[in-house]
Amino acid sequence: MNKNRHAAVMQAAEAHRAAIQKRLEHRLEVARARGDESLIRQLEAEASYLH
Repeated sequence: MNKNRHAAVMQAAEAHRAAIQKRLEHRLEVARARGDESLIRQLEAEASYLH
């Protein structure tokens, strides 16, 4: 049972990380479309931190 719980926690953590990454990519697309260089640099730094 403990093994199943651990697997579920790991799966949830990965899903959470994937959702954050997807949202960050979307935010970067929007910032680039708007030409907001300051926000682009900030989001790229955030992306670098997550990787």
